[in-house]
Amino acid sequence: MKGFFTFLLGAAVGAAATALLTPATGPELRARIKVILQKKGIIAADDIDELVEMIAAQVEDKK
Repeated sequence: MKGFFTFLLGAAVGAAATALLTPATGPELRARIKVILQKKGIIAADDIDELVEMIAAQVEDKK
């Protein structure tokens, strides 16, 4: 059973990396990040724009 959960975690990480690393414009990338964070309930709606900007800047710097 532990192997199955490890597989699911790996699949989720891979999907997130693919979504973030697929070539996209800045606004498209920010919109994608915002949707992912809202769906997961990771951060409150009023703080999300600041976090999205920070993540997008980090991803764009890596390219």
